[in-house]
Amino acid sequence: MPYAFTLDDVAYLASPTGRDAVDGAAAFVRTDRLRAVSTLRARLGDRAAPVLETALLRERVRGRVPDGWLLTAEAAEQATAAPVAAHRAARLAGRDVHDVTCSVGAELDALRGTAARLVGSDLDPVRLAMARVNVPGVALVRADALAPVTRDTVLVADPGRRTASGRRTWRPGDFTPPLDALASGAGMAQPGGHAGVQRQESPHDLVVSTAPGLDPATAPWAAEVELVSLDGRVREAALWSAGLATTRRRATVLSSRAAPWTVTDDEDEHCPVAPVGEWIVDPDGAVVRAGLVRQYGARHGLWRLDEHLAYLSGDERPPGVRAFRVLDHGRYGERTLRRTLAARGVGRVEILVRGLDVDPNALRPRLRLRGDAEATVVLARLATGPEAFVCEAVGDGVPADL
Repeated sequence: MPYAFTLDDVAYLASPTGRDAVDGAAAFVRTDRLRAVSTLRARLGDRAAPVLETALLRERVRGRVPDGWLLTAEAAEQATAAPVAAHRAARLAGRDVHDVTCSVGAELDALRGTAARLVGSDLDPVRLAMARVNVPGVALVRADALAPVTRDTVLVADPGRRTASGRRTWRPGDFTPPLDALASGAGMAQPGGHAGVQRQESPHDLVVSTAPGLDPATAPWAAEVELVSLDGRVREAALWSAGLATTRRRATVLSSRAAPWTVTDDEDEHCPVAPVGEWIVDPDGAVVRAGLVRQYGARHGLWRLDEHLAYLSGDERPPGVRAFRVLDHGRYGERTLRRTLAARGVGRVEILVRGLDVDPNALRPRLRLRGDAEATVVLARLATGPEAFVCEAVGDGVPADL
């Protein structure tokens, strides 16, 4: 069970003595955790538990939130990665913003650099106390997200997505607070009987960070759904109310090493189906989840390999993305694939699968790979049947400034 911090713990950890204790514990945590427990207990007594937990949590979130923050285990798990928070804050530049689920302050840290005025609130007094340490100078108040204490502000929310038993949930009704109650509390919508949802004049705009797999139909008030990825991993689906939306569907691709880029459903979607060209392109997960593969393909002059698959193809690789140069292809069969790889001296292979019931980890040893060459095998069920493409991977997956 994670350690349950108290307000007294927060006061100690924020003091010079507490900060020094955590810094000292961090060195033990990186080298010998078992020794850290016994040493800290001997040195700090009852203070050892919060000090050790803080050191461990900081290691867990390194690179996601600023160094030296105070956190709980739940806050560390759900804290928005700094680049994602910064992207949202940029979209809200110049607005009056109220983070109604501010927790320990991850969103507030980004918003205080862009918002005209900023308020944070949370029901948990311990996390609020931590936020006061982490983001000094921001107005904080203990309040229920379902009863906002501000008017004419943009409400920002990141509801908890675990049940009381600790299990992750994708059911909006099980979020904390529930998604529909959050929207209703913002004045966004009210139940409308058989008509579904009745829109009404709202004193707030609203943006909610949710899990990438959320069904947008569960949030009929959301005028824009934005899928956001960071360094190749889809981090969230952001729901934007009508006063904030600029399109209906958006994919935003962030990178720690390159400029961000977006694609929306307002763009040209003419992306025909045609046989494979020189390259196969597997679009970023945010593009796929947002249903914008055709728009991305049209932007780069690509075409689809199949009506129902996200794989694209073209005669040129889009700049800055990882793609697969096709070396050989044909109808998929294990024996045929094994012979093709053997003829090319392939000893190491990456296997990507779409639309086929094939387990790459089970298939790999059956291929009896020998040799010094590397290859990527793309297996896909096309309209013509199962196909295998033996490819050379090119690029490191860092998105370009598109």
